[in-house]
Order: sequence, then structure tokens, then C-alpha cells
Amino acid sequence: MHAPLEQDGFRLTGRMVFGCLVAFFAIVIAVNVVMVRAATSTFGGLETANPYQAGLAFNRDHDEAIAQDERAWKVTANLVRRSGDIAELNVKLQDRNGNPITGVAVAATLAHPADARRDQTVTLVQRAAGEFVGTADVPRGFWDLIIDASRDGTDMFRSRSRVLLQ
Repeated sequence: MHAPLEQDGFRLTGRMVFGCLVAFFAIVIAVNVVMVRAATSTFGGLETANPYQAGLAFNRDHDEAIAQDERAWKVTANLVRRSGDIAELNVKLQDRNGNPITGVAVAATLAHPADARRDQTVTLVQRAAGEFVGTADVPRGFWDLIIDASRDGTDMFRSRSRVLLQ
């Protein structure tokens, strides 16, 4: 049997080596548990709830995009900070000749680019023919502004733009 390693009054024994080895792996496992917990608790969800169905709907979405381009609507949106975290969204819809578009329902969403749990729906009300306004309580930062317009249940317009809300 070998004698324990000794230097300046310090004795390194097999029990000490075993204890250090166990402590090392215990620390590694504890850090992994903390990191896994942090990763799973902060995951905001998938961009698409059902990717398979979204893939099947691609051709329909493509046809709707072509029809939207043929309508040549001009849709402008203005998102401004009013006070605190309150932002105001103004949406104006015009046809290819500059006439206001009427008879449509407009919906807007401010989607957080990285966390679906922070998405905010903006309730829009019609202020005038072709003009809609709404407010949302959203913090500063980058957001995806999604605007949908429909008439009698048929999607007529959809846009998605990245905006910086100051």
C-alpha cells in the first residue's frame, strides 16, 4: 500500500480525493439544474402554435398575398409614445386612388420578437372613414407591428413590420 502524499503538514488521502471528486460533480449538477430551470421558465413559446398546419396553409397564404398586392391598398401606421408606457397607434387605409377604405374591420397586435407572452393586442376604433386609432400599454423596445384588415370575414390586408418604440 502507498503512503499518503504529504507536503508541509498537509496529507492528501484517498478520502479527500473522493470527497473533492464528489463535490466537483455536485457543483456541476447543481449549476446544470439551475440553468435548465432558467431556460425552461423563460421560454416564451413557439412562433407558430402548429407548424405542420402552417406549412399546409402556405399556398393559401401565398394566394392571399397576391390578391392583396393586386388591390394596391396604401396602409400607413403611426405608432407614438403618449405617456409612460402608453403608446398610440393610428392606422389609415386608402385604395389605389387615395380614397378611404370603408366597411373593413382592422385589428392590430404588437408582438414581442422574442417572447410571445409579452404580445399586446391593440383595440382599434374607427375615428373617420378609413382611419382607426387605439392605445396599448407597452414598454420601450423593438416590437413587430401586425395589422390585419378584413371585410365580411375575408382577409383583405396583412402586414408585419419591425418597429422601435421609444
